[in-house]
Amino acid sequence: MAGGAKAWRLFATVSAIGATLVARKAVVTAWSKATGNPPPTNPEADDTSLSQAIGWALLSGAAVGLARMYATKKWDLRR
Repeated sequence: MAGGAKAWRLFATVSAIGATLVARKAVVTAWSKATGNPPPTNPEADDTSLSQAIGWALLSGAAVGLARMYATKKWDLRR
């Protein structure tokens, strides 16, 4: 792999990590504001309902996945 391609791959990886961290923080903040509670940390806990666990899994998974995909697609100029 050429040096430039390696640099872009590294940049895409760093971008994906950054996007993941930003997306996670945004989703935690949005969840807390919308529900008035912090997001569930343990879906098996007695105080976590099934709807909360499913909602958090869908919301956080989608947000983080989309952020990572966007960051890597945005900066991968070889495609």
